[in-house]
Amino acid sequence: MLPESPLTTIEARLRYLLPAEMYASMWGNPSVEIMIDVHKHLRTLQRILHDYTSRQISIDSLKPGDIKPEWKYGTMMFTDLAGFTKLMEANASKGRDGASDLLYQLNKYFSTMIAIISKSGGDLVEFTGDALLVVWGKNEKNDDALKAVRAGLRMQRAMKEFAEIQTPSGVVNLKMRIGIHSGRFLTADIGTPRRMEHVLLGKDVQKAKLTESNGRNERVNLSPAAYERVADDFRFEEGTEITEEGRDMGKHYMLVMDDLDEDKLGDYEITPMGRRQASGVLLTRDKQEVLREIMGLLNLIEPIASFIPAPVLSLLVESAADRKIPPDFPHPTIMFVNFIGLPESADRALPGEEQKLASHFSRAFSLINAAVESRGGVLKKVTYHLSGSDIVIFFGVPNAHTNDELRAASAALAIRDIVMNIKPPTIGNLQPDVYCQIGINSGPTFVAEVGDPRGRREYNVLGDTVNTTARLMNRAGKNKIFISEIVKKAIEEKYECASLGEVSLKGKSAPMVLYDLIERKG
Repeated sequence: MLPESPLTTIEARLRYLLPAEMYASMWGNPSVEIMIDVHKHLRTLQRILHDYTSRQISIDSLKPGDIKPEWKYGTMMFTDLAGFTKLMEANASKGRDGASDLLYQLNKYFSTMIAIISKSGGDLVEFTGDALLVVWGKNEKNDDALKAVRAGLRMQRAMKEFAEIQTPSGVVNLKMRIGIHSGRFLTADIGTPRRMEHVLLGKDVQKAKLTESNGRNERVNLSPAAYERVADDFRFEEGTEITEEGRDMGKHYMLVMDDLDEDKLGDYEITPMGRRQASGVLLTRDKQEVLREIMGLLNLIEPIASFIPAPVLSLLVESAADRKIPPDFPHPTIMFVNFIGLPESADRALPGEEQKLASHFSRAFSLINAAVESRGGVLKKVTYHLSGSDIVIFFGVPNAHTNDELRAASAALAIRDIVMNIKPPTIGNLQPDVYCQIGINSGPTFVAEVGDPRGRREYNVLGDTVNTTARLMNRAGKNKIFISEIVKKAIEEKYECASLGEVSLKGKSAPMVLYDLIERKG
């Protein structure tokens, strides 16, 4: 019988954080060299996970599974990139070489923007496709809006570098739209110790998104709330009129006029401090001391690892030594779920009701994630929407199956049942009407680790297929599941689908034939 390894005492904690070969080597009585290799791998993994998550997640005070809602105040920036679909299509015909070229251009863009955001004191909360959500927390100087506007102007100036990108199909122009809004938002870490998610809730998050969508390419657009904070610091021109449910609100969005010289725009505000990092190379060869160092690393890694979907975490673990995930052009099945009712109840919450709201949202998220994971899918994130919260789900990446459309259909019906059976709490003396809208689509995408290759980044799926799926979701009615024709053909033997005919979708040059997924046959 082999002597017990010192590492077997923490085997359950290491199981999902070590590459398969390294995990196998730790059995028996491993040498101190193997234990040092485990420590080295975990130190690298910690840096990767640090770059994959928002600084709003405080790992020093977080225990996986904790739900700590908190109102925060500050300024939010949304960005949207125009031209990426053309850039992707221009490179797709070249296969892996085209994927590498596309990733180079995309990461060059992201690296430039992330550097400006970081040096301007902002926190990149999330990537959503090629879009960004950035937050400047309110501080004693009350200059969060000023920092955000300066950052936006710097970012638009930097876009000149991407005005004309040479591709195999000709020149592609990238342009960016920026929207900035000041207000408050409810943050919460929801989920279970196995899978957590950091969410921002409240009407001001939606107002920030509206500010971006009502802006113009190559400009920085401000909501009235943000404009009031910086009205004396810049010159402006009126933008789109603000309406609410068809009524003119008598206000306009305000476009910042960039007539500043470099001196007036000012120096960068701060250089943010990083998260607490692990110690450097081990200087000891004592097994018990190495074990203690490994356990210290696990205490830092486990809370933040729970914010990464299991298949993506596995991909990061296996590729940690190379620090690189090869880009590709796969054909996954994408699902968008708009979860409506609980998220927008945040602003109605009476003092003390935030915990009740977050707990119910957390339970719903956990059940939906379980429905997705059990069918081999990936619940990528919960993100903002103009009403409710979008839940982004992938089938086919990073792990492909021969029946991903069927898996997605099964998961969609399960998710609808979960949402329809939620018994919402009373928030602000009202019980919210909780329901969902779901869209499913399959097609070509670009899959890669996008962002700053040496900094803030994440594994992401981008392209017109993803955008189209979001539009299918938007068209779906209450508790309806709208699917594309390609999905319908893949599932029609086992699922009942009703034709909706040709439907016009925003951003599509021609109508699409859509179907309503009803139920599983039999």
